[in-house]
Amino acid sequence: MRKCVYVGFIVKNILTIIFRKVTQVTNLIVTLIQGISLGSIYALIALGYTMVYGIAKMLNFAHGDIIMVGAYLIYTSVALAHCSPILGILISVASCALLGIVIEFLAYRLLRRASSLSVLITAIGVSYFLQNIALLVFGSEPKSIPVLFNIPAIQIGNSITITGETMLTLGLTVIIMTALTIFINKTKLGKAMRAVSEDKDAAMLMGINVNRTISITFAIGSIMAAFASLCYGISYTYIKPTTGSMPGIKAFTAAVFGGIGSIPGAMLGGILLGVIEKLSMAYISTQFTDAIVFGVLILVLIIKPTGLLGKQIREKV
Repeated sequence: MRKCVYVGFIVKNILTIIFRKVTQVTNLIVTLIQGISLGSIYALIALGYTMVYGIAKMLNFAHGDIIMVGAYLIYTSVALAHCSPILGILISVASCALLGIVIEFLAYRLLRRASSLSVLITAIGVSYFLQNIALLVFGSEPKSIPVLFNIPAIQIGNSITITGETMLTLGLTVIIMTALTIFINKTKLGKAMRAVSEDKDAAMLMGINVNRTISITFAIGSIMAAFASLCYGISYTYIKPTTGSMPGIKAFTAAVFGGIGSIPGAMLGGILLGVIEKLSMAYISTQFTDAIVFGVLILVLIIKPTGLLGKQIREKV
């Protein structure tokens, strides 16, 4: 009798330990899925940063605010003008591309040979200009983006759920990264962009229209911001004039983390940043999440200054 009680006690403890381990693994998997979903949004934004910097060698810190503009355009088209979601997204993409071209023409074109500090100050000015325009037009109250797509979730077991938003964001990021890589490496315009990236003066002597090439680069970067605004809108639903500020800063961090100028690096950096952020929130502290994220960035840059997939560039003096 005592032996049966003893065996039952041991079995009970073993089952309790197994249950706890399974719960811990399940929670870890859920956290990783959430991190990949958030990281995919960062990756989309970082792709825009890395496109502009890789070709034009300019850091467009107003890029995050283009996300905010794209989100408001989707909100205006779908919620106010009652357009279909697809039409609202197309309006957002086209308008953001045009906005990117206008910003490059009015704010950055004359600063190509200026100091980095001048470009930085101009970018901050453009950022605040866009935020204040949105504040005047839409006010400070958050706006709710309506449901655009009803994508069914995937249920794995009883505890793990992959939402439709996560699948859409990750799938869109992979497709865009692949398309950009093919575009840069295989098309005539992509080769022109690489030539401009290497040497603008030499590219001009070879007959490449540098102004048009850089304008198209800004347009493509802004299209990335429009798609990021779509993913951000379906994941977080509420937008306000400062919506793009923090995601923009973190996406720039992701671009540097992965190696700014590298398209695969931007995606890798975005995914890793999202995973690190969610893991730190789940297992350390929500109050120190940003500190941990930027601390990891500093550590990576100390070990590898060019980022994870960045290349060392030697400059002639």
